[in-house]
Amino acid sequence: MSWFKKPKQKLVSQKRDLPGDMWDKCEGCGEILYSGRLEENLHVCSHCGHHFRITADSYEALLLDDGLEEAFDVSLRSTDPLRFHDSKSYSDRIDQAEARGGTLDAIRTGRGHVDGRPLYLGTMDFRFIGGSMGSVVGEKIRRLAKRAIAESSPMVLISASGGARMQEGILSLMQMAKTAAALEQLAAARLPYISVLTNPTTGGVTASYAMLGDIILAEPGALVGFAGPRVIKETIRQDLPDGFQRAEFLEEHGMVDRIVPRPELRGAIASLLRHMC
Repeated sequence: MSWFKKPKQKLVSQKRDLPGDMWDKCEGCGEILYSGRLEENLHVCSHCGHHFRITADSYEALLLDDGLEEAFDVSLRSTDPLRFHDSKSYSDRIDQAEARGGTLDAIRTGRGHVDGRPLYLGTMDFRFIGGSMGSVVGEKIRRLAKRAIAESSPMVLISASGGARMQEGILSLMQMAKTAAALEQLAAARLPYISVLTNPTTGGVTASYAMLGDIILAEPGALVGFAGPRVIKETIRQDLPDGFQRAEFLEEHGMVDRIVPRPELRGAIASLLRHMC
């Protein structure tokens, strides 16, 4: 009675080769996200709203009508004035950072238009040695402010940085004074300066141009501070409050004017410039 018997079939599993970059794990909620959908959502988690870190050119595409129309000072490159060496030379680190990010330093500057209005924009890129501020970053911001003054145009800086670049020692720390002086000249010309804080904005960048904006915006959940929580806790010998050094905490205490989700950032800046200009 062979019709009651099923012939045995050999199941052959077919392994599907999927690209490794198709999925991303959210650092906020642990959800596994499809990369294509994440990109469509401007790299914001659709489950918890966590803002992934994005590149400088991504911010340019997000904010400007037609992207960056002219890039400034693209040939400026860091040198190694201190002959700094730890596990590897500073020059080697610069070469690796250039290969990884495709830029010669941690900030891109240029001009474009937002909502038809001219804008001078500087955007930091965390891929280049943690977005650290060295002599090139300070000089590019100074030149950007000078150009904005010459054209009577507003300026926006988007910060993403671990702070001053230790490999340049006192030269990197002096960029705090240089950029602050440039922004004072912009203020004297009565031109708007909007500072946008992204995750992270720390160290000497926080202690200078990042917190000197006429308006200070921040992305949700961005880490913003000067010294690290552990150092502060050991110094003041007190437990720190929940959410300390996050954008929401700073907004509550008056150090940030407004928290703006990334999809709303372009509209918020356009609206502010219409009012301020």
